[in-house]
Amino acid sequence: MRAEWKKTPVGALLGLGDNTTSHTEKLISGLGAMLSIILVYYISHWYLETHSGALMVASMGATAVLLFAVPHGALSQPWAVLVGHLVSGAIGVSCQLLLPDHPLTPALAVGLAVAAMHYLRCIHPPGGATALTAVVGGEAVHALGFTYLLTPVLLNLVCMLSVAFMFNGLFHWRRYPAVLARRAVNAGVPVRDRHSSMLTHEDLAAAMEKLNSYVDITSEELAQLFDLAVEHAAESHQQALKLEIGSYYSNGLYGDKWAVREILDGPASMSSERDTLVFKTVAGDGSYATGSCTLRAFREWAGFPVEFTGERWVRTGGLKQEHQ
Repeated sequence: MRAEWKKTPVGALLGLGDNTTSHTEKLISGLGAMLSIILVYYISHWYLETHSGALMVASMGATAVLLFAVPHGALSQPWAVLVGHLVSGAIGVSCQLLLPDHPLTPALAVGLAVAAMHYLRCIHPPGGATALTAVVGGEAVHALGFTYLLTPVLLNLVCMLSVAFMFNGLFHWRRYPAVLARRAVNAGVPVRDRHSSMLTHEDLAAAMEKLNSYVDITSEELAQLFDLAVEHAAESHQQALKLEIGSYYSNGLYGDKWAVREILDGPASMSSERDTLVFKTVAGDGSYATGSCTLRAFREWAGFPVEFTGERWVRTGGLKQEHQ
């Protein structure tokens, strides 16, 4: 699939977003997930019959994706993993005992589990599978009753979290839980510059609350992203904006007002402010529209030159990735 496809309306509609992780990070995530499932698989079969053990491996597989592909996500933290699975499992067992073999029991179990995880602040998507398995897992699972919460659920969770703690702990940028991860703050950027916009941790947390939609990122991670973005801006080359045909420029704005334009045609010298150039908006507000304006107007609109790395738009001459 071509990377440019995500910039089309269809790509945006499908939610085809950027993936800013390096190849090393992707492979580390896959290796960690594999190791955790190996441990869970054998322990499940050690305590349970083959069929029931296989069902729990499927449930834990979804947890492995979060613990090792998104170890710092809000959905991946220990409270969400433990309580999300256990509460959902308890709801699933209760529904099966109260309404055995009813056609609506599976849906009721999952629906109640989702609501409970919301209220207990432990949303963990695989918890829905744990609730569902308690209902549709067959006689072997039904016979366990509430013991299902201890073996295999809790037993498997202890294995998963242990591997997540030890394996992710080998890499300082992805230690688990997220509170243990430490990223160096660039000493070359003064504190007053990093926070010159007056945005604080509390502001970011309040903004997340106003969204009224669950976001899989903690306010701490969002604050860290803001600091890194400010560092990126501070370290970028501060030179007079040079306009060239075929180059891309961002207006540097946020949200729906952000846009990237490509200069399609213009004067060879790009020196007279009254000369006219032709541009096309290739990303963001007004995508795929073409237009023309004077060089002066374009410079007033443009914030800085950018380039597309195959995953995202970055400021030319910006920071390199920390992990390759």
